[in-house]
Amino acid sequence: MQSTVNYLWHTNDLLGQGATASVYKARNKKSGELVAVKVFNNASYLRPPEVQMREFEVLRKLSHQNIVKLFAVEETGGSRQKVLVMEYCPSGSLLSVLESPENAFGLPEDEFLVVLRCVVAGMNHLRENGIVHRDIKPGNIMRLLGREGQSIYKLTDFGAARELDDDEKFVSVYGTEEYLHPDMYERAVLRKPQQKAFGVTVDLWSIGVTLYHAATGSLPFIPFGGPRRNKEIMYRITTEKPPGAIAGTQRRENGPLEWSYTLPITCRLSMGLQSQLVPILANILEAEQAKCWGFDQFFAETSNILQRVVVHVFSLSQAVLHHVYIHAHNTIAIFLEAVYEQTNVAPRHQEYLFEGHLCVLEPSLPAQHITHTTASSPLTLFSMASENPKGLAFRDPALDIPKFIPKVDLQSDYNAAKGMLGAGYQALWLAQALLDGQEMMLQGLYWMAEVLQTTCRRTLEVTRTALLFLSSSLGTERYTSVAGRPEIQELNRATELRSRLRTLAEVLSRCSQNITETQMSLRNLSSELAKNRDQVHEDRSIQQIQCCLDKMHLIYKQFKKSRMRPGLGYNEEQIHKLDKVNFSHLAKRLLQVFQEERVQKYQAALVTHGKRMRMVHETRNHLRLVGCSVAACNTEAQGAQESLSKHAGASQGDEAACV
Repeated sequence: MQSTVNYLWHTNDLLGQGATASVYKARNKKSGELVAVKVFNNASYLRPPEVQMREFEVLRKLSHQNIVKLFAVEETGGSRQKVLVMEYCPSGSLLSVLESPENAFGLPEDEFLVVLRCVVAGMNHLRENGIVHRDIKPGNIMRLLGREGQSIYKLTDFGAARELDDDEKFVSVYGTEEYLHPDMYERAVLRKPQQKAFGVTVDLWSIGVTLYHAATGSLPFIPFGGPRRNKEIMYRITTEKPPGAIAGTQRRENGPLEWSYTLPITCRLSMGLQSQLVPILANILEAEQAKCWGFDQFFAETSNILQRVVVHVFSLSQAVLHHVYIHAHNTIAIFLEAVYEQTNVAPRHQEYLFEGHLCVLEPSLPAQHITHTTASSPLTLFSMASENPKGLAFRDPALDIPKFIPKVDLQSDYNAAKGMLGAGYQALWLAQALLDGQEMMLQGLYWMAEVLQTTCRRTLEVTRTALLFLSSSLGTERYTSVAGRPEIQELNRATELRSRLRTLAEVLSRCSQNITETQMSLRNLSSELAKNRDQVHEDRSIQQIQCCLDKMHLIYKQFKKSRMRPGLGYNEEQIHKLDKVNFSHLAKRLLQVFQEERVQKYQAALVTHGKRMRMVHETRNHLRLVGCSVAACNTEAQGAQESLSKHAGASQGDEAACV
């Protein structure tokens, strides 16, 4: 046990360790409140006194919800070592979140936005106080849960921080090599002599690497063998990166460098968010400090993202869910253009349904008039231009699953299990997305069929009203002729009109029959869609995948414990071997369920959806033509009836004159 005047901790409760200090979980002696204490070791006292005091001074200057709080500076009783008493974040760091197999391919969109918001707010507070952090990385971003269970991220570890204005430079080197600006990397890691001075933008590079890591689950710059095994290539990747590229990899030894200008397909962020984020990454992951954005532009562009609202739009024609990020003060016309950018459906071809009802969007109104949407309750976009549905694009998780080596190697077995489990969680996420997409296809089509049935009922009502009108007209009009009057010409004209009315009645009768048949076809489609939706609701593939993952996770936890041991006894080793076999079988079963129960069914559903969409388009266009025909017949019938009435009136007048 160790203590200061007010705090007590055990050295077993280690939270983290660095070159100059260790962090422990501690308690307030009076209240029992949990805190984190940073205890400096002997190496820290070899630094110049002003450097030793810098972290205390920086933390005393800061006060922000996204900066870990400093409660006190105390000393231990015996050795009189300096101790920083700080806010305790029980949920670990962003690094621990990213190292969890659930996030092997990056954070979900909502969580990523929380990270972005918190990091930007914390960094903004640092710049307002003229401080450069110099060691930004996921391990120095702590996480705790708010009262409502939401994540709150806080910057910590200001051991390398110092006060620096925007136009000032520094020459000392700090940081973690994977997140270091290339100029600092050259001197600190490669040990090459150079006289460069560094500015505040070095933090922006570290933020860029951190955000890429959070979005994808991996680092942006990876030489063959890894960043720490091939340092010269690591430096080449970061300095030779073309403008606009956000990642670079070397896939084989001495192989070429490959550049990426987009986030990988495995990333869980929507294309709507990616389109906003990628330009920011491209401009802060810029090796030349003169070309890199400054903090003002970084804050402006990130705030532009964070101030937007998301409108969820499911494109029924494409069978794809889109996240459209817009400002609430934008007009709906701007929203329609943003939809066009993501879907390639022109605004004039866009029609919307929301929860089964037609949703008319007036372009001149503010976007805040758009109804509140969620991923499970989006606007449904129906395109008047027919196209084949492409569905969700994804990478098969089986391609990312490693295999166990035959012999027992505790570290290697742990790494393989972690990789398999990460791919398994990606399969779970994809399976849920495919199932949701299938449900939205069926639901959107069902709503569209219902709308078309309503159109049928209205058109049929107009048609029948017109038929009654014609029937009445043809049944009551009578013409007489006395002393050769009215003239033959008038009688012929009346006969022609009556003949035309009969023809119109026949056309309307055929329209009525046609609409009735269309109604029956739509009812059958609705019934089929409802039946399919019930089948989707009964699908148990998600539960089956989750069951496999739960069992795999238990074995993974055991492997995680075992890797810390020097070796296993004979019996433990046999159990370990059996666990490897079971783990592999579970992973195989999981992928089988994913492929056979989800992917194949989804692909079959896409084919069926395409056929149904073509039928709906044809029905919709057919109903428009029938509606136009009915309207034209109705107009012509009324005109003919008026003419016929005039002729009848004239005939009766002539008859009265003769009498």
